[in-house]
Amino acid sequence: MYKYTVCFIKNKNEILMLNREKPPIMGVWNGVGGKIEKGESPDEGALREVFEETDLSVDNYFSKGTVCWESSKGVTEGIYVYLYEVSNNVKLDTPKKTREGILDWKSIDWVLNPNNLGIADKVSHYLPVLLKEEGNYSLKYKNGKIHIL
Repeated sequence: MYKYTVCFIKNKNEILMLNREKPPIMGVWNGVGGKIEKGESPDEGALREVFEETDLSVDNYFSKGTVCWESSKGVTEGIYVYLYEVSNNVKLDTPKKTREGILDWKSIDWVLNPNNLGIADKVSHYLPVLLKEEGNYSLKYKNGKIHIL
């Protein structure tokens, strides 16, 4: 079991992103999320993190998965990833300062641009898979590419 979740919230052609003001990955845009607490499932942890960091209640994910990779020490690491799709009547005015950083709606094209160096590493590789179609995915990041397992 992995320790962390990252969650992306989609509304039409935008994704809610967080520019983190704390380590890890301080100063880059990523989804919301964090550490799974003791006794929580990854799904429960993801829902809690979304609410804590955005004040949004989401019901069901559109797609989810795990992304794993090999660390520089040869250890397999990974994270649970979620994509939630919210209805058009969800109101969250951005940019919004939170305890974690700045929340802002970004266009999907901006988020997925592989030349965008302001996005957390790997996001532009695995998020397109989650956006492609509803489902559960197991992904491995290797040699700069995402492989569906």
